Amino acid sequence: MNAFLRIAGILLAIAVIVLPVVAVVNGWIGTERFPLTKLRVASDAKHVDDAELQKVLAPFAKQGFFAVRLDDAQVALANLPWVEEAEVSKKWPDVLEVHIREHRPLALWDDTLLLSERGRLYPRSAMGEALPKGLPQLGGDARRVAEVLSFYNQSRELFAPLGLGVRELRQDARGSWSLRLSDGAQVIVGRQDAESRVRRFAELLPKLIAPEGRALQRADLRYANGFALKWSEAASPTVLPRKTA
Repeated sequence: MNAFLRIAGILLAIAVIVLPVVAVVNGWIGTERFPLTKLRVASDAKHVDDAELQKVLAPFAKQGFFAVRLDDAQVALANLPWVEEAEVSKKWPDVLEVHIREHRPLALWDDTLLLSERGRLYPRSAMGEALPKGLPQLGGDARRVAEVLSFYNQSRELFAPLGLGVRELRQDARGSWSLRLSDGAQVIVGRQDAESRVRRFAELLPKLIAPEGRALQRADLRYANGFALKWSEAASPTVLPRKTA
């Protein structure tokens, strides 16, 4: 019996010590004694609104220094449309520190999305009126973002020595590629051997002899031994008015 009482006394003593710690860590008690009252933001983002940050983080700050769930706070911030990555930490005794990485647009994606420099899609509306001009237009299955971006970069490198950019590039539901160059020419690539077809076309493009007064409008690369080319209509000659004596 005495042994039982001793064990019970030890367990009770441990509980007296541990339970208050557990209660503080879980925010059951003591949140009013260890509140997070200061928000420190480290970011070079242009679209971060401090009021919005405070609104999102307020419920977590109320949990107190020991009980605040930093992972949940990071998830809540990452759900904001302009946030690509968020890191939340705490500093004794009452500081909640936040580092925000903002989306930086690399390209337009279909009609409503943007593609960030880190290869992530996010709503175009997140940028508001601050959308940079001259972004290329990409498109395709959102699950194939990496594939589309890789082919865009390859195509851009092939046409750059010719002084041409890739203005648009898309992959349709069947996996067929098409692109538009900065001079307006449309290039139908197809599904098979897309990279080799574009490479061959870029190598031969400077050697193509355009009919006088015409520009290349469309090139279909889906042929084993050549291309199908469509040229613009010949420009009408400018007729200057005759001078009268």
